[in-house]
Amino acid sequence: MAKVAIVGCGAMGSVYAALMVDAGHEVHAVTLWEDHAAAMAKHGLRVEGASGDRTVPIHAWTSTTEIGPCDLVIIATKAFDVEAAARSVLPLLAAHTAVQTIQNGLGSAERVAAIIGPDQLAVGVVGGFGASLRAPGHIHHNGMEMIRFGAHAGLPRAALEASAAIWESAGFRVQLFEDLRQMVWEKLIMNVTFSATSALTGMTIGEIMDDASAWQVASGCTREAVAVAQAAGIRLEVGDPIEHVRKLGGKIRAARPSMLLDYLAGRRCEIDVINGSIPREGAKVGVAAPVNATLVALVKAREAGFPAH
Repeated sequence: MAKVAIVGCGAMGSVYAALMVDAGHEVHAVTLWEDHAAAMAKHGLRVEGASGDRTVPIHAWTSTTEIGPCDLVIIATKAFDVEAAARSVLPLLAAHTAVQTIQNGLGSAERVAAIIGPDQLAVGVVGGFGASLRAPGHIHHNGMEMIRFGAHAGLPRAALEASAAIWESAGFRVQLFEDLRQMVWEKLIMNVTFSATSALTGMTIGEIMDDASAWQVASGCTREAVAVAQAAGIRLEVGDPIEHVRKLGGKIRAARPSMLLDYLAGRRCEIDVINGSIPREGAKVGVAAPVNATLVALVKAREAGFPAH
């Protein structure tokens, strides 16, 4: 049994947490959503969907102060919260602790490494979950397709494999990568395709693929991302990228991407690190990305109307 802390235990993190508890690990779920933490502490954490339907007892917290050193720490916050999360996990680190940071888009790993150091850090990407919060303490997910990790810098291979074994014991299929840029960009092209398009149209992934106008925009985002990756010398081993994203999307047709869920909840989304990363990285290699740039501007215009928090 391993001691695991999941910091940023929202919809996705709760799926990881419930399955790891079910596998016999001691799991500590940390979330700033006080109602979610209270529900988990009182009634347990219910996760239903592609993995079945289970309710598990779990240690639920709104801070890390009482947890103590862990074997594995997973940072599953939004990209704009990673620095605060990284500082909060420092009391959880022992010499043997592996830290895995899992965010959408580009740039989070570097910000985490600057705080905890590069040699205990692994970078992860996950996909094909379509997870959402049904109610405090209750999560649903449509799939669990992709779990990938690689060492950021000096994390020993044995430590990386030991952390992967915790995931595998909970029923996740894990793939370890040496080429982190390939790993991150193969996930990014999926996020870029559906995130902003869904946030702006309100459509599910399947609805986007079925609607000619929405798909024209979404696939335009894909093509720009692939062009930037190719110009930057990033290897993508996905076959035809359009067929790749349609195949993955077809497995979670009913899913609403997190960017849409954030918009519906009136929360800031990750547009800057997902679609916004394509024109930013494209500028470095001389590739324009007008479709992605336009969607970024539209999403930001809509967010500007949110009430101040």
